[in-house]
Order: sequence, then structure tokens, then C-alpha cells
Amino acid sequence: MTAQRHHWIPAELDVLRAQYPHQITRDIAALLGIEQRLVYAQANRMGLRKSAEFAASDKSGRMLKGGKLGQQNQFKPGQTPWNKGTTYMPGGRCAETQFKKGCMSGAAQYNYVPIGSHRVTRDGTLERKVSDDPTLYPARRWVPVSRLVWEAAYGPIPPGHVVAFKPGRKSAEQAHITLDALECVSRAEMARRNSIWANGNAIGRLYQLKGAIARQANRITQGASA
Repeated sequence: MTAQRHHWIPAELDVLRAQYPHQITRDIAALLGIEQRLVYAQANRMGLRKSAEFAASDKSGRMLKGGKLGQQNQFKPGQTPWNKGTTYMPGGRCAETQFKKGCMSGAAQYNYVPIGSHRVTRDGTLERKVSDDPTLYPARRWVPVSRLVWEAAYGPIPPGHVVAFKPGRKSAEQAHITLDALECVSRAEMARRNSIWANGNAIGRLYQLKGAIARQANRITQGASA
């Protein structure tokens, strides 16, 4: 549907220029016989604004702090809302199609897998779904199987520690994730194992060289585009 337009004539513009700063826009629209939105639009194009006197008057409809305007409809300190403790109950057949707790639809229903399901992450870690609690971040609904195996035997993992596979024993197959393949190490130890220098000085220097080349390439590219 195309919005209607109004071709303003000089006489109407004179009325708008004289009345807009001091009168209610609705009354000006009724006087000119056009829609209120068109009056607002034309006033904006002409740079017209309501005067300070109009804004301070009862005609503006503003609630003035410390004044009487609108006070009869304001909440008073300690006043109890009329709907406190009530539950909204729609009429008709609305209740039949309302969302119900635990209800899933669309992608959520299509992608749902039950508790006890397994998945393999991008880094090759086998995880098991342990909860459907919607308040948990999705990743926390899944726990590495290695951690579950360790905690089943030894209890909670101490703070600052993680369960890791022993060198050469990492696997995404449940049958191979056994206690003899796991160990509990500190996060500091894991950081050392994952360091670029863990495989020797030559490998570490290659990573450094790769980073230096990437940084130099970025400088050249940025300089060319400047």
C-alpha cells in the first residue's frame, strides 16, 4: 500500500508556520483537513519545533515533575498494582497453542538428542550429554567422557587440574578411554605440553617464523590498500 502524500500550498504552509509552535498538532491537522502524520513530517522538513511555552503548558500532555498534570494517574509510594499476584489467562482457544514448558519445535526439535548421547568435538574429544537443563549453556550439557571415567573412579577433579590423555593414548572411541590411558595434571603442566616448544626448539622456531611471515604479509597488504 502506497502512503498518501499531500501537496502543500502557500496558505497551508503559512498556517503551519504560525500555529505549529504553539498549538496541538492534532488540532492543526483537523484545521487543515489532513492527517496528523503529514503535519509532523512537513514541520520537520521546515525545521519547526514546539515552543518552550507550549512544552510547559497543559496542552503538551507532558507530565511535569512537581506539577499537578498527570499526578492523578501516577503510582504513589507503597501503592500495590492491581494485577499483583495474578496470572494472565487469555480467552478463547489461545491456551491450546501456547508454548508449554519443555515443548520444542523447529530446529530445536530436529537437532535434539537424548541424555546419554555422544558427540565428537572439533579437536577430537568424545563428549557425553549429561543434562537437558535449559538454564545451562549448551556446552555444559556435554562433558568429556575422559572426565566422566576419571571422576567415576576418583571423585571430583581438584581445582586447577584437568584430566588428560597420556602421550600417544588420546582416542575418540569410548572403548579406548580407560583409566590406564588417563592422568590428572595441573593446568600449568597442560600449558607446557601445549606450548609450541613442547616438540623441540626447531618446531618452536618454525612457529615463530610462520608468525613473522604472516605479520609482514599483513603490513604489505595494509600498505598497498592505504
